[in-house]
Amino acid sequence: MNKNYLIKSSIPLLFSALFASHTTFAHEATSNTLSLKDVFNLEYAANPVVTPDGKHVVYERRSMDIMTDSVRRNLWSVALDGSSHLPILSDSKNHFSPVFSPDGTKLAYLSSKEGKVQVYLKDLASNSTTRVTDVSMSPSSMSFSPDGKYLAFSMFTPTKSKPLFNLDFKPKDAKWAESAQYIDQTNFQRDGMGMKRPGNMQVYVVPTIGGTPRQITQGAHDHAGTMTWAKNGRQLIIAANTKEDAEFDMLNSDLFSIDINTLKVTQLTNMTGPEHSPQLSPNGKKIAFVGNEDNGKSNQLSQLYVMASDGSNIENLTKNLDRSVGVVKWADNGKGLYFSYDDMGKKNVAYVSLSGKISTKTSNLGGTNLGRPYTSGHYDVTPKGSVVYTASQGDRPADLAIVNRKGKTIQLTDLNGDVFDHKLVNKPELMTLKSSVDKRELQAWIVTPPNFDPTKKYPLILEIHGGPHTAYGPGYSTEVQLMAAAGYVVLYGNPRGSTSQGEEFANLIDKNYPSQDYNDLMDMVDATIAKGYIDESNLFVTGGSGGGTLTSWIIGKTDRFKASVVAKPVINWISMIGASDIYAYMSKYWFTDLPWNDYEQYWNRSPLSLVGNVKTPTMVLTGELDVRTPMSESEQYYGALRLQGVESSLVRIQGAYHGIAAKPSNLARKIGYILAWFDKYKDETNTED
Repeated sequence: MNKNYLIKSSIPLLFSALFASHTTFAHEATSNTLSLKDVFNLEYAANPVVTPDGKHVVYERRSMDIMTDSVRRNLWSVALDGSSHLPILSDSKNHFSPVFSPDGTKLAYLSSKEGKVQVYLKDLASNSTTRVTDVSMSPSSMSFSPDGKYLAFSMFTPTKSKPLFNLDFKPKDAKWAESAQYIDQTNFQRDGMGMKRPGNMQVYVVPTIGGTPRQITQGAHDHAGTMTWAKNGRQLIIAANTKEDAEFDMLNSDLFSIDINTLKVTQLTNMTGPEHSPQLSPNGKKIAFVGNEDNGKSNQLSQLYVMASDGSNIENLTKNLDRSVGVVKWADNGKGLYFSYDDMGKKNVAYVSLSGKISTKTSNLGGTNLGRPYTSGHYDVTPKGSVVYTASQGDRPADLAIVNRKGKTIQLTDLNGDVFDHKLVNKPELMTLKSSVDKRELQAWIVTPPNFDPTKKYPLILEIHGGPHTAYGPGYSTEVQLMAAAGYVVLYGNPRGSTSQGEEFANLIDKNYPSQDYNDLMDMVDATIAKGYIDESNLFVTGGSGGGTLTSWIIGKTDRFKASVVAKPVINWISMIGASDIYAYMSKYWFTDLPWNDYEQYWNRSPLSLVGNVKTPTMVLTGELDVRTPMSESEQYYGALRLQGVESSLVRIQGAYHGIAAKPSNLARKIGYILAWFDKYKDETNTED
């Protein structure tokens, strides 16, 4: 990592041309406010791993590489008192996913330093490094055997597809069109990967001294995610979906034990929903895992279970917690477990005893989602029960912090002081209100511009999250902060259907989306206007994915917004079935029947059905390679808007999947286009500068 180089480097000239029309933002962005160039100066901490001796933490220091337009990951170490902050592996390559051997003498990690991603092993005593694998696909989910002699990992393993038909008379050296692609899979594409190659995720075992990885799982099923070794080092406990209808039951999975020598497979669980993330207790007698019974709802709570190592005596430790359980880690003494969960827009770490008693350790995880303010964060636990976590206060990306058992918190890093210490950045302010639909309590956050003066009037941007079963919170967001730096008050919140407020609240939109979530969002706008500093003639709305769907729904219901940007939306639920990479999931959990059997419920919930009402100038913005909410949805809507005579534009972000912000330049482009569109329609005479 060369932060000085990143800071001194300049954005290519195409940025100045791209945003030349965005005069308001360019004028307001000064040396003490955030600018689009700052996207490339951001860093954040991720994936902390405490050393087995409990004295240091190794973490991924992620930064933006302006020359390769990518996120660079390097490994750094810091003592748990904040001292000795030093690089372990820091260069122009990517080093990530650190895992310590049980005795703490070795560090395994993944790296692209020799081209393709491989497994490497660093001996901490001698400081020597060995390349463990030479594989053609990228390994993931590494796990050491108890004696440290083996590493297990998962890896996509291609299979050869035999076409149904081939032309077999092509002359030598003839230049023909490429052969047709023959597909007979239900889930034939995957967002972020494009067309899915034939093959599956399989589990391998390799000696830590290097050698040939040995495949220990077989079949046309995916074996992926967290895995754990049995105490004797002869079995691996993994998760896999081996159901006959796995393609139509995408989320299901069970736990299996595999003997690494005989390859004998023993099924340990058989719940109706997904069981995954197995973790072996320190004494080897119990296995913890995350899962749930399938109740058919669009949102289902993941819960924390513990069972005997043979799969018997399953107990639910979080049955009284009305929140979904995330990452799970055993306490070193084996008397309980730590887990993460979202609550009221914040990500927490809690401890639960084997008797089911829960206590929260911290609620300040965040800052690892740079684009929008989704709940986020990673953590690990020291042998003495202190929690090391990625922390965000809302005004900058994640640093590392540690909270001990008495609740004392110490910040361990300061990765963005060079960018933010001299910038005016306001933290999100919580606003609670009652829904006009049913008086339920709603949460929203407001971010005001730098040098905010409540006696003046400001334009408002309503920014809507996707999912729809996700949650926003008070964490850092580059998009929100750059909108505020451009002079807008930014409002975002969690309407019904959002997570982190309980299963019942999330399922208020079960088989009913969009619906009264529209009313909740309008209530948030009204509550913000009531504060007295919003110019009601300058209201704007945008959102991505599910938020794009709601944005297009909103402008079909009301003309109160001056302009809108509909990002990567679902416009027509009928056409989505068969086009999205999750169509089998959506048709099963979001609707009560297939569209040709009951087309009315699909059409009545499609924003396209309301396009005849739209008068709001609208930009439609989507990644060119998106298969989660395919470009065809955006094209449909743009065409409909043009036919309707609505002022409109279509922005196709090149090389981008559903996660547009995967490349820093595309994150900047997305924000720049949104602000340029809003500035185009903003009435300057009604806004005091």
